[in-house]
Order: sequence, then structure tokens, then C-alpha cells
Amino acid sequence: MMLFQSRILIISTVSVIALCACNPSDQPKGPVAATVNGTAISENRVDILAKQSAAQGQPDNPETRKKIIDQLSMQLLAAQEAAKKGIDKKPEVLDEIDLTRQSILANAFVQDYLKNSPVSDDMVKAEYEKVKAKMSGNEYKARHILVDNEADAKDIIAKLQKNPKAFESLAKAKSKDSGSKASGGDLGWFDPSAMVPEFGAAVAKLTKGKFSEEPVKTQFGYHVILLEDSRPKTFPPLDQVKPQLQQQLQQQNLQKLFEDLKAKAKIEIVQAAAPAVSPADKGKPVETSK
Repeated sequence: MMLFQSRILIISTVSVIALCACNPSDQPKGPVAATVNGTAISENRVDILAKQSAAQGQPDNPETRKKIIDQLSMQLLAAQEAAKKGIDKKPEVLDEIDLTRQSILANAFVQDYLKNSPVSDDMVKAEYEKVKAKMSGNEYKARHILVDNEADAKDIIAKLQKNPKAFESLAKAKSKDSGSKASGGDLGWFDPSAMVPEFGAAVAKLTKGKFSEEPVKTQFGYHVILLEDSRPKTFPPLDQVKPQLQQQLQQQNLQKLFEDLKAKAKIEIVQAAAPAVSPADKGKPVETSK
């Protein structure tokens, strides 16, 4: 477990070190937590990683902070050695550092936007009423018998007209729907919009206790449907779904923000050429993932 936690800590320090690795001699402002060959590690960096560690379930205590300082020290030593060897000047390393910086700045921009553009209670309430209105109508409790052809469906309807109580036994004997056959065709309660359109429309037209007098054709075959009950759709109270609605609105606002930014930006996509194939690689089979 400690090894796993240590790996998390190592990974979490990468972004902080990446921003300073290109010039490890830079001195941070503010209180200093430690120095490595004269280069200071700021308390602010320790605080950042302590918060990240706490978010992953680690306690924020002196022992954890000492481990963070030890890890930052090792990272800084490695960065200093990399700088001595000129590794920090390699194009691919500079690209990785820039990508890390870009990712951090983008995330900070999003967090700043969410902080300064909060979703108000009025916005949540309006969204709640909007979603609730879409959920109006009834839900149904029904049974069905599914067969392959219209003739079989009509034969079942004829039998039901003589004995309506035989629906469950006929479903067990005749239905092709393996999911409901054993329970006499019982589908439980459902929203008709969750069914294929033909089935949902047919159920909505039935009267409680009645079965369809004509076969209902869908992509699955021919159905005979018995409506057992119906009731108005229920929707959870606002307090119960408020967090989900807030998150949904935040995502919608973020999406609109980025769409607006993209619309105002000048983005030119240049298709990179495919890597050249060496003569030694020609004729080799292409590997595919299994």
C-alpha cells in the first residue's frame, strides 16, 4: 500500500517540477521549505502537493509533508542533473514541459471560470422545471408476447378473446422474448419513450386490463400486448437532483464558452505527413491490437 501511495506522490509532483525543470536555479518567492544545492523549494509548492495528496485520501500532517519535501528534493536533484547534461534543451523535453504548462493553465482557466460564473439557484430551478416538463405523461405496466410472424400473433389474439386469463400461460409457451417469457411476458413499469416507437404508441392507446386486438409489428417481430396498469410519471424533488443539475449546467456553460472561444479564434489545421517507411520495414505485416 505504501508503495502505491508513493507512486501517486511521485506522479503528482511531475507537473510542479516540470514548470521549473528548465531552470532549476530560479529562486521562488515566499517562505522556503527546503533548499537543494542552494535552490529553494517553496512552502507554496509543498502546499499544492499536500492538497493534491489530501484529495487522494492522504492525511495532511507533518509526516506526509516531509515525504513531499523529500520527493521534491529528489525531483529537483534529477532536474539539476538534467540541466547539467543539457537534457532540458532537447526539443522533445521542451515540448513536454510546454504541454504540461499548457494543461495546468487550461485547468486553472476552467476553475477560475467556474468560480466566477457560478450556477445560481434560479438557474437550477429553471432547469429543473424544464426537465420535469419533458418528463410529463404516464408510465405503464404491461406484458407482451413476441412471435415471429403475424399469423401466430393473430392466433394468440383469438385464443385470448376466448380466455383473456390465458395471457401469462401463452407468453410462457409462445413468446420469443427470453427476458420476459419465464415471467409470463411481464415487462414491469416502463416509460413508453424507452421502447421502440411502435410498441410505445400501442401501449399508450390501450385501456387498463385490455390487450391489443391487432398484432403490433416492430423490428423484433409481432407483439401482443396486455396493459395491466398506468400512472403519472414521478420526478424526484429538486433537492434530490440539485447537485446533478448544477453539474449539468456547469458543463453546458463550459461547452458554450469553448464554442464561443473557438468561433472567435483562427485555427488552421495542417495535416502532418505520415512517417516515412524505411526499406527494412517494407513488406512487414501491419500489427493490429488484439
